[in-house]
Amino acid sequence: QVQLVESGGGLVQTGGSLRLSCAASGLTFSIYNMGWYRQAPGKEREAAATINWSGGSTVYADSVKGRFTISRDNAKNTVYLQMNNLKPEDTAIYYCREFRGGFGDYWGQGTQVTVSS
Repeated sequence: QVQLVESGGGLVQTGGSLRLSCAASGLTFSIYNMGWYRQAPGKEREAAATINWSGGSTVYADSVKGRFTISRDNAKNTVYLQMNNLKPEDTAIYYCREFRGGFGDYWGQGTQVTVSS
């Protein structure tokens, strides 16, 4: 059974930092691409950052470039999202996604990030 468990969300002031973690189990983590997506109230879910299976390629939304860093540790089956200089518009539920064409597409339950002004 595939499980993705996010942690690290919380309440932080503008300009603060948080580090999200997503621990995966039930599959061969190292062959999957990973992503952090977010959904703010009343808005569609959007990709914040993605990283390929090896960690050699990352893609960021324009809104988070220079502030967020996605990374992975294949030995620990975990993907991270370091979020710095947080803004109120970063407030959302953050979801971890594990995906690879032909193999599967899995989502975590999400973790709330709230940035106060």
